[in-house]
Amino acid sequence: MASSSASAALLSSPNPRLSTSISPKSKLSQTLAFSSSPSVSFQSKSLRSSLSLRTSTSRRNGFVVRAGLPLVGNVAPDFEAEAVFDQEFINVKLSDYIGKKYVILFFYPLDFTFVCPTEITAFSDRHAEFEKINTEILGVSVDSVFSHLAWVQTDRKSGGLGDLNYPLVSDVTKSISKAFNVLIEDQGIALRGLFIIDKEGVIQHSTINNLAIGRSVDETLRTLQALQFVQENPDEVCPAGWKPGEKSMKPDPKLSKEYFAAV
Repeated sequence: MASSSASAALLSSPNPRLSTSISPKSKLSQTLAFSSSPSVSFQSKSLRSSLSLRTSTSRRNGFVVRAGLPLVGNVAPDFEAEAVFDQEFINVKLSDYIGKKYVILFFYPLDFTFVCPTEITAFSDRHAEFEKINTEILGVSVDSVFSHLAWVQTDRKSGGLGDLNYPLVSDVTKSISKAFNVLIEDQGIALRGLFIIDKEGVIQHSTINNLAIGRSVDETLRTLQALQFVQENPDEVCPAGWKPGEKSMKPDPKLSKEYFAAV
């Protein structure tokens, strides 16, 4: 009986260093495996084997996303790849923007789909607002540059993109999606990951949506503006929903009262 009780306790007690959540009911469900300790490496063969055993059942009905250590606060993985811009093939290297521009890097699943063109064209239509604050936008999918070009040459009313104001990067090797932890291994496509990278090449913000959920250009722009504000004013922070011109906050127990007294 003592042995049975101990076994039950072990099964019911969550492991504080590794947790998994399996939801095989929908193809849009995902399993995230996180390590809260840097001593637990996802490169470990034994851990990979353990995760494979635990999630093998869920693979039949859904997909598994394994998340590594958080990218926010770290230098963005560099890449060099072909892209389409102004209906021509160009070469894009992420590190070329270091010291020059902020970068909005967003991933989308596939060309010639449904939610994707609404996001891509929305960012293109607002490109001038990002350009005004020294920011470039880069879209990425696992499609080839030939697919990107064909989509750009398709009219918007027919589900195409028309001319865009920023490059669409081709990640046919899936190496970029994998480096940014947004690749759905079982399906070979990327989740809707979005990263704001500062001029030092450091990722300062990231969001990852599942396949059916589009992103907001307004919120991306607002977050970028807040980032630029705190980098230019390192003794201040931005409260919830902050927009340019609104009151910021001093990160101090006493000085912050000035903000709270005013709202």
